[in-house]
Amino acid sequence: MNIGDAASHSGLPPKTIRYYEEISLLKPGRLPNGYRDYSQNDVHRLKFLQRARGLGFSIDECRNLLSLYDDDHRASADVKAMAVEKIGEIDAKIAELQSLRDTLGRLAKSCHGDNRPDCPIIDDLAGN
Repeated sequence: MNIGDAASHSGLPPKTIRYYEEISLLKPGRLPNGYRDYSQNDVHRLKFLQRARGLGFSIDECRNLLSLYDDDHRASADVKAMAVEKIGEIDAKIAELQSLRDTLGRLAKSCHGDNRPDCPIIDDLAGN
């Protein structure tokens, strides 16, 4: 199938598919005229990548996941370790975002929000 069909079946834009090929996450076949020829397996790998990226895995992590996916002798413990590590990263991001929210909430509460120029939010951002 051509890249348009692969894009339609995988839900990814052609630009992303070309990028995945460029960084060797995907290696579609080639027709005699040089055009890419995507198989059902390629589409499945694209969907796998889309789901992994959606769960927050980096390109390098996706490369590792694909390697594990392709390894019939993989240990599920290796895959679980990657997932547990990602959970830790997500928890750290959640804590950081909660801290940011708390700080902004405190600043917004201290601001009168009227026509006066005095603004604790601006003062805080300026380091005053």
